[in-house]
Amino acid sequence: MKGQWWKKAVVYQIYPQSFCDSDGDGIGDLKGIIKKLDYIKYLGVDVIWLSPVYRSPKADNGYDISDYYSISREFGSMDEFDLLVKEVHARGIRIIMDLVVNHTSDEHPWFIESRKSVSNPYREYYIWRAGKENQPPNNWGSWFNGSAWEYDSATDMYYLHIFSKKQPDLNWENATVRKEIYQMMDWWLSKGIDGFRMDVISLISKKQDFPDGRITGTYGSYGDLTPLCENGPKVHKYLKEMNREVLSKYDIMTVGETPNASVQDAAEYTNSEGTELNMVFQFEHVMVDYGKYGKYTKNRYRVSDLIRVLSKWQEGLYENGWNSLYLENHDQPRSVSRFGDTSNELFWNKSAKMLATCLFMLQGTPYIYQGQEIGMTNPMFDSLEDYPDIEAKQTYDLLVKQEKVMSAADFLSCVQNLGRDNARTPMQWNTENNAGFTKGTPWIKVNENYDRINVKRQIDDEDSILNYYRKLIELRKIHDIISDGKYELLELNSENLWGYQRRNEYEQIEVYANFSSFVVVCEYIKNENKKVLISNYKDIRPGLLRPYEAIVYYEKVIKSTN
Repeated sequence: MKGQWWKKAVVYQIYPQSFCDSDGDGIGDLKGIIKKLDYIKYLGVDVIWLSPVYRSPKADNGYDISDYYSISREFGSMDEFDLLVKEVHARGIRIIMDLVVNHTSDEHPWFIESRKSVSNPYREYYIWRAGKENQPPNNWGSWFNGSAWEYDSATDMYYLHIFSKKQPDLNWENATVRKEIYQMMDWWLSKGIDGFRMDVISLISKKQDFPDGRITGTYGSYGDLTPLCENGPKVHKYLKEMNREVLSKYDIMTVGETPNASVQDAAEYTNSEGTELNMVFQFEHVMVDYGKYGKYTKNRYRVSDLIRVLSKWQEGLYENGWNSLYLENHDQPRSVSRFGDTSNELFWNKSAKMLATCLFMLQGTPYIYQGQEIGMTNPMFDSLEDYPDIEAKQTYDLLVKQEKVMSAADFLSCVQNLGRDNARTPMQWNTENNAGFTKGTPWIKVNENYDRINVKRQIDDEDSILNYYRKLIELRKIHDIISDGKYELLELNSENLWGYQRRNEYEQIEVYANFSSFVVVCEYIKNENKKVLISNYKDIRPGLLRPYEAIVYYEKVIKSTN
């Protein structure tokens, strides 16, 4: 599996500031992660994805980097980072880091120099343009709302920021910028890390004529920059260059975040020749419930939409690329709240396991976001003050204060539904104060249900969500069919059922799942001839699937002698 070990791997994402605080300042840190490595080993995962720990003013929780070569003080020191890598490897686990190179912080030395004058050597490290009649260069709206251009009086020009104005976009057209980035990547890889998750990597190539975007209403009166910045004209050229100059020299894992990428785009990013990336994060399945204003909606998803999208990606990338399998991360709400059912203890337990079953039996590399393995839920805070996310705050200003298209109460409901901070509450370790996360005041409130949902309560419970995840992880190591079998959607004639088959030359599995809170007839559920590989109920009811029930059947393929 050299060079492709990531196809059998399971990844665990750590959001450092919410994972474990060792010094009582209310912010998780590297020592806290080291303290919990035996837990991660117990879970059985193969790779840790560490969200940004670089020096940063934290305008966007570390995705605004001011020094690529330093560790942010609240997380610890470089010596502690080196110790973390050593301890991770000692447990037979690999570690990948976030690579955030579409943009930097406006406090990065490059940008500080860049804004001084038009003749500064660092000027072309960023995207500067003159305005038009005292207006920005075009009508692009930032993904964090408002204009995507910020005026700078020092040179009477505007710089581009797809995200916050504290996150100016780098100019990848500049070969010197690319060289600086490749040197930085090589520096981290030489320290022993095992790869990168590349933040919004599909945005690095913009259309250089910078045309106005279409006004859709999603960004208020601003134009949609998305089709003009994503999967741009030179993105594959840049990634091939990155692969040639850095990635191909190491036995590592790479995953690119590529919002709005099509199956065809993903196949090119993850081509079988290995000239770009190993896999990508696509967003289509986590946008099935979006409304007019994107995630700022009260919509609930339709099961058929989720099945349709995930099936399309399974079929489209088979032998053409590789899927990343995820239902939640630091930018998504908790999956059991979104796709499952938290209305009572039984449905919460069963639906969390059902979702995990459906995900882990697909082809691709599964990702577990911290707390997902114990069924952590959206916190449902009753005040917007408890949601510090910069994206939510800026969207509130646009939709509630400026455009007045919804009330503050409605906006709160939208944030409770799909907001990013739903996944950023502290990891729930035990029933101690602040869920055992910190002895101080946490940077964001702890979910009030931590006394019921926590690691300590589940770790010795054979029927817990945590130990169910452990079984799923083990099954992926035992059965090659889960990695290499071809996906086939089964027609079950029900809006609430998902059935699919995975098959290779020697084995096959069948997966059946009920996404509803009531009993559903399913004639494929039988008690004969087939081995049950895993199920979230202790027995099988022939012909029926109970609320949120999931069953995986396994059998050897009998070859014809004809």
